[in-house]
Amino acid sequence: MAKVLVVEDENALALLLKYNLEKEGYEVAIEARGNKVLSVVEQELPNVILLDWMLPEMSGVEICRLIRSKPDLKNIPIIMLTAKGQEEDKIKGLNAGADDYVTKPFSVPELMARVRTNMRRAPDVMTVKELNFEDIKMDLVQKKVFRGTQYIHLGPTEFRLLKILMENQGKVFLRNDLLKIVWGNNIYVEPRTIDVHIRRLRKALNEFGPDYIRTVRATGYALDKS
Repeated sequence: MAKVLVVEDENALALLLKYNLEKEGYEVAIEARGNKVLSVVEQELPNVILLDWMLPEMSGVEICRLIRSKPDLKNIPIIMLTAKGQEEDKIKGLNAGADDYVTKPFSVPELMARVRTNMRRAPDVMTVKELNFEDIKMDLVQKKVFRGTQYIHLGPTEFRLLKILMENQGKVFLRNDLLKIVWGNNIYVEPRTIDVHIRRLRKALNEFGPDYIRTVRATGYALDKS
């Protein structure tokens, strides 16, 4: 069953969309908080995303850019839903990576037709099923990490941190950048919280091999062999 993620903070509209999408035979997930969308997309792996422009914590345009920056998510079709009808707004949404653009109020039959069209052109959302760095393997389907043949148990935050580092091998991330990616823009978390989770990640990984997480003093972290 194909899955649609509805990202909409107006509860009545979200339920209306869910009802109509389920009538079309789709499985539906709903998320209202902008800063939670990325983790929901990673967990649900929808075939199409209906993404509202105006959301709490993070705008639809920011979310769209973030999804497009992820190798294993970037090909999921995104339909922007917005009350903004000006041409420059439409261009802004499309430039952020949206595949289609629907202005509120919209015709439900037309929106369902657009979902069907984008569903047909949707690729396998798991085009990247596995990430590898040296002897570290991350299975993105089963959400498991291995060091050689050894299974590494990681908590959800440590898993996401490792995934970010493995997707951007050699890149140095500032602590604040990691905070925004993992927890979102509008949730206050002490920058040193990252250090705690990195220590946990290191402890789990390094039990079975060398340390590849490089600490850049007074800056942040990177995954490399140096």
